Amino acid sequence: MRVFSEVAKAGSFSAAARELNMTPSAVSKIVTKIEDELRVPMFDRSTKRLALTYEGEIFLETADRVAAEIEVAKQKILESRYQPMGLLRISCSVPIGVRRVLPLVPEFDRCYPQVDIDVNLEDGLTDIIDKRVDVAVRLGTLKDSSLKARKIAESRRVIVASPAYLAVHGVPQTPADLTNHECLQFNLGEHLNEWPMLVDGKLTNTVAGGRYRANNGETIRNLALLGVGLARLAWFQVGEAVAAGQLVPVLEKYHPGDTQGVYALFFNHRYISTRVRAFVDFLVEHLGQEKPFLGANYYSVAFPDGSPPEIQDLGGDPETAAPFKKPASR
Repeated sequence: MRVFSEVAKAGSFSAAARELNMTPSAVSKIVTKIEDELRVPMFDRSTKRLALTYEGEIFLETADRVAAEIEVAKQKILESRYQPMGLLRISCSVPIGVRRVLPLVPEFDRCYPQVDIDVNLEDGLTDIIDKRVDVAVRLGTLKDSSLKARKIAESRRVIVASPAYLAVHGVPQTPADLTNHECLQFNLGEHLNEWPMLVDGKLTNTVAGGRYRANNGETIRNLALLGVGLARLAWFQVGEAVAAGQLVPVLEKYHPGDTQGVYALFFNHRYISTRVRAFVDFLVEHLGQEKPFLGANYYSVAFPDGSPPEIQDLGGDPETAAPFKKPASR
């Protein structure tokens, strides 16, 4: 487009070539290619000057308009390098989105009013290409070289039940007692229903059995509040209910140190957009503390002697065993 416009304005291939820092033959080939594709002449040629044909005038009008729009687009992109703006697509698992990320959106909007927000909440697999996700907030990490992960916080899991449930079924005293209780399960994979327990200094997985299953933590939380059974959930999901007396932690001395990182995941591009960088920094600033995720008395309750045991990574997570499908090679 630019080459054609310069030829039209200069009136010759040579003059346009000097302006574009190209050879006259290269400029001529580009114009000839346009004419061959459209099968109409763009210029009337003479030994002294080129003159636009009727079709050439129409093409020039469009070319100038497109060139102007490209310049506007380039200017907007350059401005966005310094000022966060444009559409930001965010993906979160349901619990962390509802309870931690969405409450921050109004404040983020006040700080960055030129950024538009598109939020998608879902548990399980998310295809980052199809959903065009800019930032995903998940528990756990993904071994994918095309993604960059920045740790926001550490999340603790606890086993809880409602006072009404415990009044009817009793309080489990040891992991073995779980066989006599209704344990609320995820239906995203059996490995998600293995609850790690510390018995005699060793970490073992206790299979949590029960008749109720769900595909996200919020549903399981609500079932626990209704007195249906025991639930193993992240502290940020149940902490407020525990403080209000609606849920009660159980088996704490057998279930310490069960933590997992909260991460912001985004593409590992050479250049990270300012809106992505601003949002990730915002999350770290506002969520980068242990209290909402671990509980204020976590270490004093779980580790009275102040020394948490070294616990192996068991893998698997109801929210992020695999937050993204790895893009297929093309």
